[in-house]
Amino acid sequence: MKNIIKISSFFFLLITSFSCNKSFLEESPLALIAPDNLYVNKAGFESGLYGLYSQWREERKGINGSSNDMAITAAMVGVDNAYSLRPAGNAPEQVFNDFGVRLNSTDAYVRRVWEWLYRIVNGANTIIDRAENPSINWTDKDKKQIVGEAKLIRAWAYRHLTFLYGDVPLNLTESKGSSIRTDWDRTPVADVRKAMEADLLYAEANMSDLPLVEGRASKVVAQHYLAELYLTTGDFAKAKEKALAVTQNTNYSLITARYGTQASLPGTPFTDMFLDRNSNRSQGNKEALWVVQNEYLSTGGDANIMRRWWVNRYNDIRVGNPLRNPLTFSQEYGGRGLGRFAITKFALSLYGSTDHRGGSFAYRFFYLMNNSASLPSNANINSAATCATPGYTSGPTGGRIGIDTIRLSINCDEPAPNATAAPNWPSIRKWDWAPSDTADVQNSSNYNDQIYLRLADTYLLLAEAQFRLNDLTGAAATINIIRARANATPITSAQVTLNFILDERSRELITEEHRRYTLLRTGTWYTRTLLNNKYAGPKIVLRDSILPIPQSVIDANLTKKMPQNAGY
Repeated sequence: MKNIIKISSFFFLLITSFSCNKSFLEESPLALIAPDNLYVNKAGFESGLYGLYSQWREERKGINGSSNDMAITAAMVGVDNAYSLRPAGNAPEQVFNDFGVRLNSTDAYVRRVWEWLYRIVNGANTIIDRAENPSINWTDKDKKQIVGEAKLIRAWAYRHLTFLYGDVPLNLTESKGSSIRTDWDRTPVADVRKAMEADLLYAEANMSDLPLVEGRASKVVAQHYLAELYLTTGDFAKAKEKALAVTQNTNYSLITARYGTQASLPGTPFTDMFLDRNSNRSQGNKEALWVVQNEYLSTGGDANIMRRWWVNRYNDIRVGNPLRNPLTFSQEYGGRGLGRFAITKFALSLYGSTDHRGGSFAYRFFYLMNNSASLPSNANINSAATCATPGYTSGPTGGRIGIDTIRLSINCDEPAPNATAAPNWPSIRKWDWAPSDTADVQNSSNYNDQIYLRLADTYLLLAEAQFRLNDLTGAAATINIIRARANATPITSAQVTLNFILDERSRELITEEHRRYTLLRTGTWYTRTLLNNKYAGPKIVLRDSILPIPQSVIDANLTKKMPQNAGY
């Protein structure tokens, strides 16, 4: 009986349920913040909304507050353009290198992601339901704005849930202590997406054109996700309409000229967007549609681990005879990296020779030795480079190569996970960050504001819609807008294929987009991962296209059998 109570309580935390009017279970908190005393005025609803945004920001944090298990791992690696270079034991990134028996219904990560997303659904449901209280003193506009943001985030959560788990329980009402259900059904994905569409259309109709506060979403975010949703469901004309609504909005535009904190230094317009203090509209970034707020040592600031995961552990590089460590963590090199995630050789090979997105301002192809206490006796250490090949040592756009340089190259195969050569593999620079205080340069997390969603992504959704509508000329013109900013060679309509669009999305959005979702909605995850991911590709099977339903959820559905996904 004790175990049944534990399971039922656990399931209550995962998904919301309908009231059955058992008043003895209703709480009346007097000395703490709870829905009954929070959602009584506009300020209370805004506080609840900010709590919802805090849960949204957890995507780039460690799952359940851990500093070592990235919440969104399943959407980022185990795909065609990324794998785990340095997995840690049974950590999530190891699961998405190996798949097979590691990916199972009792895996802690599979359960924790489910819990996190349903907590968000529950928080959104509470705001949406309680906004209908007629005694709240606010304007209709204020109410609809807040409800619109809550519905947007609810749709965002179900977007994750459907791509990750397939059919999932759909619940659109607030959870209360008086209502615990143990007879949930898994709602077909098509029906969940209809609910998502309704939420996003409401958000589009009622949210502001620009974010009310930096970090909050605006209606263009809803329009962007509607475009993606319609591509997923095959409504290509609607997808084009929503993508055009964003790309033609004059409040937003691609970054095509140098700007911001390092505009006077060498760089490119594309890479300027990812530099510290260049992410927000107030800082000159009109391409950003949604920005994660993470100010360092500030009230309400939050952390994420993008830099730890995508920046390589370069201080492990050893050169010379005897072997020495000529590098130490620095702000210049992005701070302390763990290198848990890495770019596949396939993805690195996609760029043309002039493409800024594949150049040395976008990727780390070399390091200048900075550890004077441990320099090799012979500073010319070209022989220490991994498969170094003349002509491709610093990236297509050039860069400094000298006698005190460690050169990296993509002209060899990916290093095996946990291999001693792993620190020498090129890593992306989008998430470089370390505080200016050198005493804290090894800080475990990022605290800088970061782009979450940007206009270039919408342009590529538009190009995909045009391609699906057989407008190859229009698709090529749209893609060329993106390529022109990157100094890449223009393409012709004859070159537009689905694979080209997917390659272009990787070139532009690698480490930003949820790559698994892009490949799943285009029906290409299995074939492209099999072909282009050296480690995960040979191990995947078709069942791996979705995750298993957590066993704890199935066990908690005591009065109705909940089916497991096929193959698990």
